[in-house]
Amino acid sequence: MNSTTSLGGAPIALPYESYVVQLLGWNIPAEHIELVHPHWRGYETPSKFWHFGFAFMYFCIMVMSCLGNGIVLWIFGTTKSLRTPSNMFVVNQALLDMLMMIEMPLFVLNSLFYQRPIGWEVGCDIYALLGSVSGIGSAINNAAIAYDRYRTIAFPLDGRLQFGHAMAFILGTWVWAMPFSLLPLLRVWGRYVPEGFLTTCSFDYLTDDEDTRVFTASIFVWSYAFPLCLIIFFYCKLFNQVRFHEKMLKDQARKMNVKSLQTNQDAEQKSVEIRIAKVAFTIFFLFLCSWTPYATVAMIGAFGNRALLTPMSTMIPALTAKIVSCIDPWIYAINHPRFRGELLRRAPWFGVKEINPSDVGSVTTDRTTTTGTTESVSA
Repeated sequence: MNSTTSLGGAPIALPYESYVVQLLGWNIPAEHIELVHPHWRGYETPSKFWHFGFAFMYFCIMVMSCLGNGIVLWIFGTTKSLRTPSNMFVVNQALLDMLMMIEMPLFVLNSLFYQRPIGWEVGCDIYALLGSVSGIGSAINNAAIAYDRYRTIAFPLDGRLQFGHAMAFILGTWVWAMPFSLLPLLRVWGRYVPEGFLTTCSFDYLTDDEDTRVFTASIFVWSYAFPLCLIIFFYCKLFNQVRFHEKMLKDQARKMNVKSLQTNQDAEQKSVEIRIAKVAFTIFFLFLCSWTPYATVAMIGAFGNRALLTPMSTMIPALTAKIVSCIDPWIYAINHPRFRGELLRRAPWFGVKEINPSDVGSVTTDRTTTTGTTESVSA
């Protein structure tokens, strides 16, 4: 079906799709029209002020992510006492978050030139590939952190990971992220396409065919459901172990007719365990808040009512998935007492306060008790 427009009074025949795209304000080159799903072409182009607003928010996230993760890499990379197997997962998380930060300048530029996305197919592939590796890698790295914490607390004498084991797990997180990142890039299974405001890209979850639905369901399980189940499983076992230990101490104290078996050292360790519990819950909550909206959008696109997916409704989940990259370093590292002490010593202007850094330094990862070690906080 063709439509016509005029230029200097002379009618020019335009393909129907090209006419619709120009009528609704999208500036999509004809050679890239197939890259944009018809679902997005049915909406008018968002106001430039929305584009500028998202560009500003992404720029702030980029700065915060670069600052936070840069500090984590600096402190952990230059402090020998912090180079423990558990802390390697923190460093890996910072690297994954920095990878996501690299794609943000592309989005900022796309938004500033809001009707002329830069790069199109090549730029879209680069943007989506960086986000995919970072997102899937972070999810499984969170699961590895949960496993490391559980082993450290449940088996304090012989359960802590050695450097070789930790590095194998870290390599595994990158390998885990590759299949569903490279398959769309190589067009072997799925593909990367623009979404929402057409300034971000992700895997195609809107094409109405069986292949796309199976791909969407597979990546949902691989990158979200399975890591989430592992995180819940290991943190539940961690909490059960702490509760079991507390119950054992109370029962033993009752038998010995004393108020408590805890020494000052035990009380200090209990404070560490409380911090572990708080950090664990925060990580779990952060994972849910950051990735559940995006996972929901993908599942609605493949199996639900696509009318719910407007350009704006898909940009908000994309934003929440990026915010996690600038929150992670503060959740993981600032809760590490010796990291705080080291940061206070090197950068007092940063405003991080620790009551007594020297005392904190004395609580080393080499000291073990029946419940765990300070090292487990580091993850």
